[in-house]
This record gives sequence, structure tokens and C-alpha cells, in this order.
Amino acid sequence: MKQALVLGAGLVTRPMVRYLLEHTPFGVTVASRTEQKAIAMVQGHPRGRTVAWTTDDLGTLRHMIQDHDVVISMLPHGFHVQVARLCLDLGKPLVTTSYVSPEMKALDTEARQRGVLLLNEIGLDPGIDHMSAMRTIDHYRAQGARILSFESHCGALPAPEANDNPWGYKFSWSPKGVLQASTRAARFLRNGTIYEVKGVEIFDHVETHTLEDVGTVEVYPNRDSLQYRDLYRIPEVHTLFRGTVRWPGWAESMAALAHLGYLTEEETIDPQGLTYAGFLRRKLEVSPQEDLRRALARRLGVPEDAPVIERFAWLGLLEEAPVPEDARTPLDLLLHLMLQKLKYREGERDMVILQDIVVAELPDGRRERHESVLLDFGVVGKETAVARTVSLPAAIAARLILEGRVSLTGVWIPTHPEIYEPVLQELQNLGTIMREKVETFSAKM
Repeated sequence: MKQALVLGAGLVTRPMVRYLLEHTPFGVTVASRTEQKAIAMVQGHPRGRTVAWTTDDLGTLRHMIQDHDVVISMLPHGFHVQVARLCLDLGKPLVTTSYVSPEMKALDTEARQRGVLLLNEIGLDPGIDHMSAMRTIDHYRAQGARILSFESHCGALPAPEANDNPWGYKFSWSPKGVLQASTRAARFLRNGTIYEVKGVEIFDHVETHTLEDVGTVEVYPNRDSLQYRDLYRIPEVHTLFRGTVRWPGWAESMAALAHLGYLTEEETIDPQGLTYAGFLRRKLEVSPQEDLRRALARRLGVPEDAPVIERFAWLGLLEEAPVPEDARTPLDLLLHLMLQKLKYREGERDMVILQDIVVAELPDGRRERHESVLLDFGVVGKETAVARTVSLPAAIAARLILEGRVSLTGVWIPTHPEIYEPVLQELQNLGTIMREKVETFSAKM
């Protein structure tokens, strides 16, 4: 019996483990620092086993990889290259849901020479977005069409009925990862013009969209969109944009937090005797006697009753409560409050939105706008939409590898039909469906 090794038992891993145990004949080992989490996922299944393991135990990791036929790393992205090198040494394929780092990309030649597949970015975003995009792009390319525009918008949000706090957000995956993503630079192409946006300036490029069955959301740039001209093989494109979806107001609030220095880990703070209000006063450079709300409004250039001021107050950033003793950076301080206030309560659902829009020019001159939309909701008491849509693509890919249905070698993302066609089909079988809509135009849009 072939065996899959799952490294890590974090928030999004459970649907992967359950899929492999319930939908395949293969054995599954879950290795985690906290073995109890792994045990809860395996649930005594006869083909499942668990191992207590920490990332510094490379000897045990080597033995585990050697004894399995595919490795799925759900560890923090910084560990993937270390795991990949061991996989190369032992001739074992690797699957991750993380972005391809330069260090991972550098292993491509060796992986091809050794005949080993290192498959990355097969989650939700990145992951399902790649596969949906390539299915549509390859469809038009087969007709001899030109791709004029490609946009992809994705976000994980509280479902409308759970959207009940001023921030319009609740954490269903790594809180620190969400905030760190808010400081990453971005590049995109819009009507032939390249925009290069530094760090939190991404929030100066917020767009408003109205989505069917959802309503109004805001979208802001996500990382470097321009690299997908080559990855998707669409050099002719004149608009190329990948964005993050949030409920309205999030971008304004994150921009204010960044402006005031809350999103940095480069500054060190001493929590002794420090309060949240005291930290904010320090950033605003005002005395304890000055009205904090008024000073904050003045710095941000908004009225004292503006929504962004209310969000700061609701979160607790204006209170004289002491900051946690283990806070060492402004980001730590902020995370402490957000983890308390922006969390799902029992019985609440999360929601995943993924929207791809391709505009193609057909050989006869007509243009088509092809929209693909995934709207997925968590199942109360079972799993979140984020967990399912991130981990199931990776689980399905591991199944394909174990079944001998993937011949690719080297460092890949799921842009090849050998991967994206069966993965998208199996996701549809499981109820994760992209809704397609096509509009045809006889002249330029």
C-alpha cells in the first residue's frame, strides 16, 4: 500500500487528511509537533497514523520521507526548501500550497535531472486561481484567440450573516500572515500601463466591485501580477491584475494602521508599563492630556466620528489597557487585540470568493468576456471554506501522484492540464464548483 506523509497539522490540514483517508486506498501519516491535533484528524482510521515530530529533527524527517511515496508539506513556507532537498535526495515527490520561493525555483534543474516533481502553489490562492485561469486561457488559445485581459480576485471573508464587526473581517487562517501580506509591494498592468506599488501603497489602488450573491466588496493589488504573463503564456495581454477581496472598509483601516506604524516588526517595544493608548500617543506624538480620538482624527485627516476612528476604538487601540507582556513589536501588539476581537464565534461560517475574468479576442474579431466565480461557504461544526479550498487541491494532487497519473518533473505550479484538469474535475465532484459566464461582443469593449 502506497503511503502519503503530511507534515503539519495546522488550521487548514484536516480536510486534506480526511479526503486521503476517505477517498483513496492509501495510507496517511500526519507528523506534527502537537500530536493530539494529528490524532484528532486521523480519528482512529485504520490507514492513518500519527507521529510527534518537530522541524529541527531532520533525522526523523529523512526516515519518514524515505518510508513514504509522496510528501505534502503544510509547514510554514520557510521550511519547504529544506523538505524539498531531502525529497530530492530520496527521490520522493513533494506537494505544497505555498508560493514558489527563489530558493525552491533554484531546485528545478536538479529535480528534472533526478526525475522528481516539486509541485507548489496548489491551494486556493495560489492554486485554484491558477487552474481556473489556465483552463480558460488554454480554451481560448486552442481557438487561436488573443488574451487581452486577465484579472483574478480572491479573498476569505466572514459570510454575510457573520459580518458583524466594524472591520468586516475574521481570521480563518494565519493572522500574522494576513497582516504581513498587507505590507508587500505589488505590480500590475492596467490598459498597457505598468503600476509598481510600494508596500502599503497598495491601499491607494482599491477598486469597488459588485458580485452576484455577495454584494459590494473592495479589491486591492496582490503581489507581482506581471510574472503571470510568462507563467500563463499570455505575452500579448494589456491588463493583468491579481487582487485581494475584502468587505468595504478593511483597506482604509489597514492603510491607517500602516501609516501609524502598527504593521512593522522592525521596531522593538518594551511592554513594561505600556498601554494601547500610550503606544498610540507615542505614535501621534501627543501628551496624555490631549484627547486621543481628536489627535488620531487629525493625523488621519478625517472627522472624529469617521468609520476608521470607530474601528480603532472598537478594537481597543484607544484604551488604557496594558499591552501583553510578550509583545515585542507593534505587530505583536496589534495581533493580540485582533485575535481577541476578530474571531469566529460558534455557529458562524466563513466564505471564500474567487473570481477570474478573461477577455479574449477571437480570430473573427469578436471579443468574449469569460467570468469564472467560486463562492464557497464553511460548514458549521465541520470545516472552514478556507481549510477546504486550500487543502483539497493539494490532497487531490497527491492522490494523482500516488496513482501514477502525473509524469511531470521539476519545480511546477498547477498550470499544466495534466494537473489542473483532473484536480478541477474532482473539486467539482466534491461540490467546489466554478460558475462560468460568457458574454460576446462584436466590437471593442
